Amino acid sequence: MNKYLIPILIFIPILFSQIFAVPFISFDNIGPNLILILLVFYTLLNGQIYGSILGFIFGLFFDLLSGGIIGSAMFSLTSAGFIAGYFFNPNKIETNFSLLNFFFIVFLSATIESFLFTILGPDEFNFDLLKLIFERSVVPGFYTSIIALIVIVLLPKRNYQND
Repeated sequence: MNKYLIPILIFIPILFSQIFAVPFISFDNIGPNLILILLVFYTLLNGQIYGSILGFIFGLFFDLLSGGIIGSAMFSLTSAGFIAGYFFNPNKIETNFSLLNFFFIVFLSATIESFLFTILGPDEFNFDLLKLIFERSVVPGFYTSIIALIVIVLLPKRNYQND
């Protein structure tokens, strides 16, 4: 039970930061996804099924507390946890948390999560495919990856050696 309790306890302040603080650092409704960074972190420590379940839980709470469409964040975060889980290898945990690898994994997961959330989310879907892919998927993924680099640099290494 401790395996799921600690991430959820860390998730609570991050959820409120995502809902209330991230809009202040967003540009044209494009901002980082702090919840996804936490999800990728724990997925790389514990595996694909764990990440998918945790993504579902995080998405459910986000949908309930943000007032969004129930299921949009659940599906997109579950998918992001599943995708990040492809990079899980118990023998390469240290390698996955190197700056370049972690940046790439977060970028890929965040881009796909943003794409799915935009398609399923509460926003109007009246823009073209290029805008959807670049402005609503790649740019938020890149922004989230930059914030993830800051987090991984500031995080002590002992936190992800063998959690």
